[in-house]
Amino acid sequence: TSCLFPPAVRGSEGLYMVNGPPSFTESTAFQRDSGKNCKAVAFSKDGSLFAWCNGQKVNVVSITRAELLHSFDLPKTVYLEFSPKNNVLATWQAYTTAKDGTAGVPNLQLHDLKTGKCLKSFIQKKMQNWCPCWADDESICARNVNNEVHFFENNNFNTIANKLHLQKVSDFVLSPGAQPTKVAVYVPGSKGAPSFVRLYQYPNFGGPQSALANKSFFKADKVTMLWNKKATAVLVIASTEVDKSGASYYGEQTLHYVAASGESAVVQLPKNGPIYDVAWSPSSVEFCAVYGFMPAKATVFNLKCDPVFDFGTGPRNAAYYSPHGHILVLAGFGNLRGQMEVWDVRSYKLISKPVASDSTSFAWCPDGEHMVTATCAPRLRVGNGYKVWHYTGRVLHAREVPAEQELWQVCWQPFPDGAFPERAVRHQAAPGEPPRAAPRPAPAYRPPALRDRPGPSARLHEDEPPQNMKPQLGGGDKPLSKTALKNQRKHEAKKAAKQEAKADAHQGPGQVKPPQSAQQNTVPAMTTGDPEVDKKIKNLKKKLKAIEQLKEQAAAGKQLEKNQVEKIQKEAALLKELEDLELGV
Repeated sequence: TSCLFPPAVRGSEGLYMVNGPPSFTESTAFQRDSGKNCKAVAFSKDGSLFAWCNGQKVNVVSITRAELLHSFDLPKTVYLEFSPKNNVLATWQAYTTAKDGTAGVPNLQLHDLKTGKCLKSFIQKKMQNWCPCWADDESICARNVNNEVHFFENNNFNTIANKLHLQKVSDFVLSPGAQPTKVAVYVPGSKGAPSFVRLYQYPNFGGPQSALANKSFFKADKVTMLWNKKATAVLVIASTEVDKSGASYYGEQTLHYVAASGESAVVQLPKNGPIYDVAWSPSSVEFCAVYGFMPAKATVFNLKCDPVFDFGTGPRNAAYYSPHGHILVLAGFGNLRGQMEVWDVRSYKLISKPVASDSTSFAWCPDGEHMVTATCAPRLRVGNGYKVWHYTGRVLHAREVPAEQELWQVCWQPFPDGAFPERAVRHQAAPGEPPRAAPRPAPAYRPPALRDRPGPSARLHEDEPPQNMKPQLGGGDKPLSKTALKNQRKHEAKKAAKQEAKADAHQGPGQVKPPQSAQQNTVPAMTTGDPEVDKKIKNLKKKLKAIEQLKEQAAAGKQLEKNQVEKIQKEAALLKELEDLELGV
């Protein structure tokens, strides 16, 4: 079916829109702006309006009616944002002082989109958190001024309706959704006092007793606060700039859960290392965290902060839920190779594993079926372009910009919630361009002096599979305690030993048994009575298992070292030797 959600594409070739699947032709609803200095673009929350600055003016168009609504003479605008109900357009220009040192002119403008008049101008020196925050119904608007939060009501910016004054509010976030609006505020610690995050319900700001919830912590130089869609809880990622233990280049991070009901908890992450990303499910009852030294773990937690599903480890640093919350993409972008895992969240089945090499951005389409990945400047100045994917892993459209040109941004046209019904998840590929072979990874560097020697047998790390792909005793997904795990391993070892004994009895000589992950710490089930022969059989089985693993790696495209290839060539001789020894049993 034809879709109406054009991605907007901004780069050195100008600004244009592309029709959504299946055509991907340039949209005629928006006339291309060929200026080479397009600094900022923004869609309204419902996708009906679009604004951009081309280095001369800020223009606002109606996409639905394909007409220009307003043009503002603000050539140096670098950020734009619409209010949630399209009543106000906020624009920000870099703040500059006069040459004689006197204060500069106001650089944050709020424009009435019905009349085109400027409602209010403010001085906003910092680019960070430049934009005022609105409640979804625009009844409240707030901005941080000199470490206190000023609240305006019904877009009347001439009167401050309320102030939230704590010792030094560094950051705040308004809750999404319907009234009453809640406010999460962060106050950094000083002089030995802890940092804290507090939740308030507007306008009840009368001291700590009026707070809905309070969470304090010592290890925090900055925090990120994430409300869930239903505004029942906030996730707080607290970060320090420096890890005093020296274990991490990223500093230290901890993840905290704070509910509007007053409950709070530290989310226990079972692997040490950085927290790369945290994402709420649109259902508001689960969240996914990507964390730990590479290869990173990813886990879905419930509102009790208990693990619901563990995805094991992999090369990933980001998590993206689809707009309906039925699909989750785990991805490794930036300094990783662009591998994506697309998961069906209802059944926790892996749908596809596409690779979007060198991607610097990712976004779900509002229909929950399509995704866009892009390689943009200035993060990467070569190989710029974008791809539109179906979640089953097919590339439906790809565009590479010419070598001398740059791509700066690609973004989908938003749509109101509920505009696209949720469709059943498919597990077979959608029609599209034939998949391109993933580039073979380069072999690990080895110094010249070591190139003719056998490679190191130990791996740097052990990959951990997702929990539903691990050998399990009971079918339950509930994480086991240490004692239960110990007992399970013992039980598995005994079971594997019995299975091996049966297999040896039924299996003809010379057949290779499939590797069993549960077979690792087992003793040989059958003995010859001669400890020396038993030892030889055990060693041969160990060597054959190592060969099996090497063959699997080769099949997965890994380039093997010379000595590893030689090991594989010895398989037949080792099998014959094992057969001869076992026939003597």
